Amino acid sequence: MIIFKSINKLNKELYGIKNIGFVPTMGSLHKGHISLIKKAKNNCNKIVVSIFINPTQFDKKDDYKRYPRNLNKDIILLKKYKVDYLIIPNFKELYNKKKDEKIKIEKSNLILCAAHRKGHFEGVLAVINQFLKKTKFNKIFLGEKDFQQLFLIKKFVKTRFKINVIPCKTIREKSFFPYSSRNKLLSNEAKIRARKISALLKNFWTKIKKDKKKLNEFHDIDLLISKIADKVEYFEIRNKYNLKTKFDNKSFKIFIAYYLNKIRIIDNY
Repeated sequence: MIIFKSINKLNKELYGIKNIGFVPTMGSLHKGHISLIKKAKNNCNKIVVSIFINPTQFDKKDDYKRYPRNLNKDIILLKKYKVDYLIIPNFKELYNKKKDEKIKIEKSNLILCAAHRKGHFEGVLAVINQFLKKTKFNKIFLGEKDFQQLFLIKKFVKTRFKINVIPCKTIREKSFFPYSSRNKLLSNEAKIRARKISALLKNFWTKIKKDKKKLNEFHDIDLLISKIADKVEYFEIRNKYNLKTKFDNKSFKIFIAYYLNKIRIIDNY
């Protein structure tokens, strides 16, 4: 694996190579990231992984400061899975010195996480925009765990770049709790509660899939989750194709954001 801090030097290395896959990360890698890497390796000639904790997508400074970091461990893991290239840019390398383009999301998309994390997705789209403007990737691999993020990036990329967005399924523990970098900040007690919530969501999803009438249990499930979590930010069911509120038992998706030990957890089924 070759490690770059300069995007220009990475581009020189990639010159003439076709079918390059890109896996953007903020580090603190886990099994979810590894699944993205494996899929990228199976679908591309060469792959690039980035590690960049993007400050523009954090709505709270404390959240940015405590985001888990372990670069040495990440590098060992990436070498183990035979990643071709790792890019670790700093802020100045990635963002322009001049005033950067301000990216706004449509009012209709100010739902779910966007309704609660002001500027978050604008920051996500800004960093994706910078990476894709300055490089020549053919495919970008993104996890479905951050489903709204995936939805917005797909729309954004379609209008600006000739690059394929490849969705990758959420990787979960046996308990159905999804892997996430922030899970490392949870206490053992909080993880037990999170697993209970994941089991409730999985069970509810299965019931609706078999019989839409089971949607009547929504408020009961909401109440149960509220008793387990410290705070539920949102718990909604929407159409997985357009994120609107009209759906059936083939197009529905369950979305949730909640807090345990002041750590924000998101999930979807």
